[in-house]
Amino acid sequence: MPFVNIRIVKQVIEHDPEGIKAQVQASVTDALSHAAQIPQENVWVTFEEIDETDWFAGGQRVKEIRANS
Repeated sequence: MPFVNIRIVKQVIEHDPEGIKAQVQASVTDALSHAAQIPQENVWVTFEEIDETDWFAGGQRVKEIRANS
């Protein structure tokens, strides 16, 4: 049984967290089910929402990176 854990910056999905998670999990479930030839019911997907102040890339907070984009 595949278990997929998706970590995402919560501010990226804050405008529609339930809708975005539903769409992402459906795509991931479909892809894994198809590739592994297993029933969709056997694919588990979870989300971890990480605050942009707690996520770093290249030594810089994601909050700062997003502000400069």
